[in-house]
Amino acid sequence: MTDIKRTDIKRTDMAADTQGTGIERTAGWAEAAIREHAADTRPPSREEQVLERIDRARHRKARVKEEHITMAHGSGGKATQTLVEAVFLEAFRNPLLEPLEDGAVLGIGSARLAFTTDSYVVSPLFFPGGDIGDLAVNGTVNDLSVCGARPLYLSAGFVLEEGFPVADLRRITTSMAEAAAAADVQIVTGDTKVVQRGKADGCYVNTAGVGLLDRPISLSVAGARPGDAVIVSGPIGEHGVTIMLARGELDIEADLTSDTAPLSGLTTALLDACPDGVRCLRDATRGGVATILNEVARASDVAVVVDEDAIPVRPGVRGACELLGIDPLYVACEGRMIAVVDGPAADAALAALRARPLGEGAALIGHVKDDPPGLVLLKTSFGGTRIVDVLVGDPLPRIC
Repeated sequence: MTDIKRTDIKRTDMAADTQGTGIERTAGWAEAAIREHAADTRPPSREEQVLERIDRARHRKARVKEEHITMAHGSGGKATQTLVEAVFLEAFRNPLLEPLEDGAVLGIGSARLAFTTDSYVVSPLFFPGGDIGDLAVNGTVNDLSVCGARPLYLSAGFVLEEGFPVADLRRITTSMAEAAAAADVQIVTGDTKVVQRGKADGCYVNTAGVGLLDRPISLSVAGARPGDAVIVSGPIGEHGVTIMLARGELDIEADLTSDTAPLSGLTTALLDACPDGVRCLRDATRGGVATILNEVARASDVAVVVDEDAIPVRPGVRGACELLGIDPLYVACEGRMIAVVDGPAADAALAALRARPLGEGAALIGHVKDDPPGLVLLKTSFGGTRIVDVLVGDPLPRIC
């Protein structure tokens, strides 16, 4: 019994001797690990929860919920993207179509071609600064140009309603011929269809275009990188607001004309000045600048941060948008483009654009960041920051 007691005493002494040494340090480490784990498992903040929901929604497979086509499906915004991805891309999927750029880049022998198509249903057919004819030519030329191609040839298809004035058709075709000459392209093939009275709205035009890529470049909304600069080639929203006022449904007067114009000269000047610095070009048509920036952020998995005060908007456009509660960022342009360029090349890019009349209002409006990926953030004039999402609905239907 005595021996057993002595053994117990020795064990007790040993335990006492170890206090303040390794065991204590082990206990401190364990407590620190528990505290760190508790900190890591804290409930996400409200901002983190919102970002997580947005990310989940954007990665969810596209699905058209509506049973019938609505006007929103033609807006260029969320409904259009869903329709394209869930119906058309699902049916026609192939490597050339999947990037969903403004045109497909095709390799034929040693040549690289850009190919695009578009349809025009603008109402009214004639508006300050243009008409459906030059709009059709310029729109197709611009889709080729932002692919980095030199536009060459166009097709023109017409859907005419019974009773449409021949004089108006001549006016449209004359406008198309003049626009093609200005853009240095030729209309080389076409088609005409006539439908019964009441089955169309006067005249619809479809165009397709082919251009040649002379440069070994590959422009894509998926090419943006953190540190890149975001440039717009001029004041935004003029075409959409002009069309809206031309309909005469609103008692608003403004001295505005459509910005419809070919971008081929601007893109050539930009690519000459920054041959290795241009990541992406897009013309900001349906859905406006906001939708284009979201496409860049989503495809490149980057954040695009834009300064509201840096975005050029003419007073007439801003005033009309404020009266109607529309953000100019979502209003269509037909002669403006967004350029994402390497940060150090921004000054050269701006100088090249401003040297041409169509680009004299070019402005650097933001930069590409790495976080939060997939989102467009706007630094507001009031000093705050808000998320700029893709257009929802269709505030200005049939603007092109």
